[in-house]
Parts: sequence; structure tokens; C-alpha cells
Amino acid sequence: MALLEMESMAGSIGVSVAVLRFLLCYVATIPVSFLWRFVPSRTGKHVYAAASGALLSYLSFGFSSNLHFLVPMLLGYLSMAIYRAKCGIITFFLGFGYLIGCHVYYMSGDAWKEGGIDATGALMVLTLKVISCAINYNDGLVTEENLREAQKKNRLTRLPSLIEYIGYCLCCGSHFAGPVYEMKDYLEWTERKGIWSEPWPSPYAATLRAILQAGVCMALYLYLVPQYPLTRFTEPIYQEWGFWKRLSYQYMAGFTARWKYYFIWSISEASIIICGLGFSGWTESSPPKPKWDRAKNVDILGVEFAKSAVQIPLVWNIQVSTWLRHYVYDRLIQNGKKPGFFQLLATQTVSAVWHGLYPGYIIFFVQSALMIAGSRGTDLTILVILWLGNLFYSLLHITLVFLFSHLQMAASSASKNGVS
Repeated sequence: MALLEMESMAGSIGVSVAVLRFLLCYVATIPVSFLWRFVPSRTGKHVYAAASGALLSYLSFGFSSNLHFLVPMLLGYLSMAIYRAKCGIITFFLGFGYLIGCHVYYMSGDAWKEGGIDATGALMVLTLKVISCAINYNDGLVTEENLREAQKKNRLTRLPSLIEYIGYCLCCGSHFAGPVYEMKDYLEWTERKGIWSEPWPSPYAATLRAILQAGVCMALYLYLVPQYPLTRFTEPIYQEWGFWKRLSYQYMAGFTARWKYYFIWSISEASIIICGLGFSGWTESSPPKPKWDRAKNVDILGVEFAKSAVQIPLVWNIQVSTWLRHYVYDRLIQNGKKPGFFQLLATQTVSAVWHGLYPGYIIFFVQSALMIAGSRGTDLTILVILWLGNLFYSLLHITLVFLFSHLQMAASSASKNGVS
């Protein structure tokens, strides 16, 4: 009876039973995270975070998912416990190696296109968390004067206990789709240190805003997706269209697909906010207002009205972009030298491999490196035009760059959303 009800509900919103089961568990991270607030002790909170995350994983993907998650978690912890001096680089390559193996074995892109789902997406988030923890523990051996500001803030001077580590990795299901956060923040949040040492502001208004945003995003997605399905790209009629019609369809298909991600990230934002982990300090206004940026993974208006491609990493998948900057881009810059195209290309290549080995991902992220590099040049041109004082040409240039950037996103999104 329950299965028939699940099938009926899944059919009504146009998804498979497996995807519906994942969505129900994913939405359940909000009440699960809320209940974390009432767990009495630090150890109890770690146990609850780990157990609730493992249970949600089991209900979403089955028993094998937790076995897959254990592999990078154990590799990371063992490398920290046995060989601290190189634990960061060891965990990076072992973690990515296992993730790539799962990408190849499961070919998740094919399953997603056919309406299925597996634990690979959650494994992607978990891999980043495990790697950052190991690198930060490695940084604990380095003197602060040789570290960047973010590295000083996140460095770990002691090995987290096993229960702290598992709680961080699986915390209340936050590994499903992020956001990625730091072990240092997780420990301070649990132990009520740092910005959490004072009484916390009420999270309920911010949580409600995120939930309402999720509802609007899902409604828009369900309205648009029948009109602009990704399957149209493989239909003969698409090849018969003229250039401008195909280009406009690429834009609208990419625009439609983005609302699915907006929904997912709004739910994760709500779950991280309601437990208090999303709190990131106070504004400098009078009176000060609480900020919840730690949970923010996307700035919807920032994406849709981005003036150039260089702004996209700042507003799309924000926490993963931050991770890539701190653990790939910044660490490839040699002391005394400025970053160049190599650091950008390497970072985007890591991002592509993290997403999967499909040609569409490789094309998208390598092309995005070229887009970002090109946009930096156009931003410099705008400054020169403004300095010369020609308002008309500066406005014209800004408009053309805006349109060109969004056309680039439309074309490259077609390769990414098509996967292969």
C-alpha cells in the first residue's frame, strides 16, 4: 500500500520513486537538524549528528551507501592518525581516486537522466569535507606566518576524536548536497565556542525564508520543465530549428534546470540555519542583525543578473567554489608570485573531475575557465572606458558583456546538462 502511494505521489510530480524517497529524506534534514538543538551533551550531539546522517543515508540510498561513505572517511582519518606530515595530499588523491572509481562504476549521469539516483552525489560532498579536514590538520604543523588568513582560521592543532570526525562528516544529513563547511566551525558550533559562545540569535525567520524560497523554486521548476525538457536536445526537431531558436532554447533549458538546484540548496540552507551552524556573525548595522552566510550556497539574483562570467563562482555553488579556492587555487600559487591562467585551469579541471568523467562536464568547466579569464579582461576594459569618461560606450560595453556572458552560459550549460 505504501509503495503504491509512493508511486502515485512520484508520478504526480514527474519523478521516480527513488528520487521521491531521496527528496523526502532530504526535506527531513530540516526537522532532524532542529532536534539537534535539544541533545544535551557534546558527545551526545556528535553521536546524534552521526547516527541521524547514517540513518537518512540508509533510507535514501540503502545500506551500501554507508559502506561507500566509510571508505573515504576511514582513508582520511587513518592518514591523519598515521602520517600527519603528508595527510592532506594523501587524502586528496585517495579521496578523489575513490570518487572517480565510483563515478565510473555507477555512471551516475546515465542513472540521473533515466530518473534514478544513487549515493554518488552525497559522496562528492563528503569527499570535499574529508579532504579539507585532513589538509587543515596538516596545516596545524605549519607556523601561522606561513599560512594565508583562511588557513590560519581553519587549521587544526589536534586530531579530532573518531566520533567528532564521523559527526562532522554525516552531520544530520548535511552531506546529501552540502553546503561544505569546515571541521573547525563544526567543533566550535558543537562546543559553543567562537561566535557560538554567546547566546545564539533566533534562526526561525531565516529558516522560514529559506523554506519559502525552496517552495517558489520548486513551483517554477515544475511549471517550466514540461516546456523546456533537456530531452529535446536529442530529438530530431531540435536539429531542424534555426540558430536563434536553438540558442534561445538552450538558454531557457539552462534557466529551467537552475531552479532545481535553487530548490535543493534552499532546503540545505534551511536545515543548516535551524540547527545554528549556519550562523556566521553579526552585521555592522545599528542595531546589528544576524548573518546566516555559512549555509548559503547560491545567490539566485546574483546568478541570473551576473554582469560577467567571473562573478558566477561567487554566487553559484558558493561553498564548493570557496573550497576550490582555498584547497586548490590558493595552494597552487607560489610565494611572491601572482596567480595566472594555470591556477584557474587546474581548479576548473578539479571541479570537472569532481562532478564526473563525462565529456560534457570536462567541456563545461574547461570552457568556464576560458570564460572567466576572458571576463577578467573585459572588466579591465570597462575600467579603462570609465576612466576615459565616455558613459555611453561604457554602458554599451557593460550591456554587451552581460549578454555575451549569459549566451556563453546558455551554450556551455547545454553541454553540462546534457552530460555527454
